[in-house]
Amino acid sequence: MGIIWTILIGFIVGLLARAIMPGRDPGGFIITTVIGIAGSLLATFLGRTLGWYQVGESAGFIAALIGAIILLALYRMVRRKSY
Repeated sequence: MGIIWTILIGFIVGLLARAIMPGRDPGGFIITTVIGIAGSLLATFLGRTLGWYQVGESAGFIAALIGAIILLALYRMVRRKSY
């Protein structure tokens, strides 16, 4: 159940990260959602590695949002250079 919760939070966080970050996204809705899910998974992994979360716990909403914003910013930098 933990991974499903992480994906659900990631979906919502991806949409919020896109709304918070100014400017145009080089990707569409699907890419932004995937980045949000990846940000949530990244925050969960880092939290478990640092001892903030136990096995079976997912990252909190704020941690997932920060992870998604960081990944979205990295994605924008990579996509901007490829054009």
